Amino acid sequence: MSLWIYAALFLIIATGSYFQTVTGFGLGMIVIGVSSGFDLVSVPFIANVVSIVTLVNSGVALHGKLHHLDRRIIGAVMLGLVPSSIAGVLLLDYLNDGFTRVLQLLLGIAIIYSGVQFAFRPTQLKHTSKPSSFVFSGLLSGLFGGLFGMAGPPVIFLFYRQPMPLVAIRSMLLLIFAASAAVRTLYIVGQGQQDSHSLGVAVMAIPIVAIMTIVGRKYPPALPPAQLRRMAYSVLVIIGIGLLISAAMA
Repeated sequence: MSLWIYAALFLIIATGSYFQTVTGFGLGMIVIGVSSGFDLVSVPFIANVVSIVTLVNSGVALHGKLHHLDRRIIGAVMLGLVPSSIAGVLLLDYLNDGFTRVLQLLLGIAIIYSGVQFAFRPTQLKHTSKPSSFVFSGLLSGLFGGLFGMAGPPVIFLFYRQPMPLVAIRSMLLLIFAASAAVRTLYIVGQGQQDSHSLGVAVMAIPIVAIMTIVGRKYPPALPPAQLRRMAYSVLVIIGIGLLISAAMA
């Protein structure tokens, strides 16, 4: 890769790390969406990078906030997320041989879906959802995580509707993203599919991710939470539309 592609990737990763720290999600969507939308790198390559840097972002962002986690809910999500993450990786291997543009279309649809859903601020539920709902969202999220390195839309939609404090929702989402990334990374390494190039890029990005996560914790944007979410969702929708246009033209 050329020097400018490295610089662009690290800038995108820095932006995604800050975004995820202050909103609870967005690292995978922003990094994979922008990099694949501009054809900087392939989806499998950047998905491997995102899986590793997500662990760093979540680890730094969750420091001192583990008491906000609801272990019963986390357990239900993991029950669906772990097996479907592996299934997503297997599907990615199959599709990547001749269906790269299909991957791009799926990614764009997923990002647009999540962005549009939250732009309208769905009403919070009066009672916490049943465990089966969290299991099902984990199944879908694991599939997204395995395919694209982004386990976002299903769990984000479900969690933001729960009658919980925002800090608890954000903390649990960060842990779920970290778990999905860990499962995906361990499986890929176990299968001998972790190439040295993507690993090298991820290692070089670790200091950037850690710094931007700390910055996000200490200096969140001076915006009301509702405006911050709308801004995030608008950016995601724009990224998704760009992916769809690029895939359709190809």
